[in-house]
Amino acid sequence: MQHFFYIARCCDNSLYSGYTVNLEKREAQHNLGKGAKYTAARKPVKIIYSEEFESKSAAMQREAEVKSWKREAKEKLLRKKSV
Repeated sequence: MQHFFYIARCCDNSLYSGYTVNLEKREAQHNLGKGAKYTAARKPVKIIYSEEFESKSAAMQREAEVKSWKREAKEKLLRKKSV
């Protein structure tokens, strides 16, 4: 099974980081208002970056790491690679 850490850009240009096993389904959930409280108020949401991991724990560790970064560092990561 594939596990993903992802970054989504919201309609207000804010960034949301998360974990999923299915990027397309997760993006759809966010846009239906079922993904997270944060994104429900900031639709539409587009997943613009992802990294694949072999385990859930590895993907969630990466999510926690990136969530602790300031926005500038996240934007730098996004410039290096996108979905």
